[in-house]
Amino acid sequence: IQSVEGHIRFEDVWYQYQGEDEPALRGVSFDLPADQTLAIVGRTGSGKSTLVRMIPRILDPDHGRVLIDGHDASAIPLNILREHIGYVPQDVFLFSDTVANNISFGNQEVGQEAIRAAADEADLLENVEDFPDGFDTYVGERGITLSGGQKQRTSIARALIRDPRVLIFDDALSAVDTATERNILRSLRERQGSHTLVIVSHRLSAVQDADLILVMEHGRLVQRGTHDTLVDEEGLYADLYEKQLLEEEIEAL
Repeated sequence: IQSVEGHIRFEDVWYQYQGEDEPALRGVSFDLPADQTLAIVGRTGSGKSTLVRMIPRILDPDHGRVLIDGHDASAIPLNILREHIGYVPQDVFLFSDTVANNISFGNQEVGQEAIRAAADEADLLENVEDFPDGFDTYVGERGITLSGGQKQRTSIARALIRDPRVLIFDDALSAVDTATERNILRSLRERQGSHTLVIVSHRLSAVQDADLILVMEHGRLVQRGTHDTLVDEEGLYADLYEKQLLEEEIEAL
């Protein structure tokens, strides 16, 4: 196996962290064709991050199987898996280095144009152009301090520059505002058809256009469907959606 197309299938996946009394995932099964967008929503601690960490094999199931393109993920060499799967966590790690090197991740073959394009897609370009030395500006201990949102967008640009077949956002837009989030997701959807997109988000506005939405509760998959079908169903998704609409209305006052 030398490449990944992006078809993801979970078959009765269970997982329990060491020292925990309850499983983090309980019998999760779903099928996502390549080049589609999957969104995973649910309250804090419902198992969303555990689920997506199975895809690049940061975690392996205790029971059940994760299949990538019909192959058991454990049978795909890790270097192949990680080369074709971009994973953007909520907590970002940046080097004390230039913005450009943080985006290119030390890959010397990456040109300046590719770095600019990735920053643009991550809605970071305007910010970088305002920095004292642009892409050569140092961040971290020896340079400027980036905001939480700027760090997340740098991490997103780092994932985009590799042009992965599967792109996973593990609540990676939590520190950006709604408008920025919308811009980033729009540019990602314009790329759609060339990759599978997996989004974990607390903001339902981020997931409304997904081909498939999975709703998690206590490690179980309790609902699945599109935004419209889930809003019509009386269930957790509709409750979360109504609550967020109300919060947005209150904020707008």
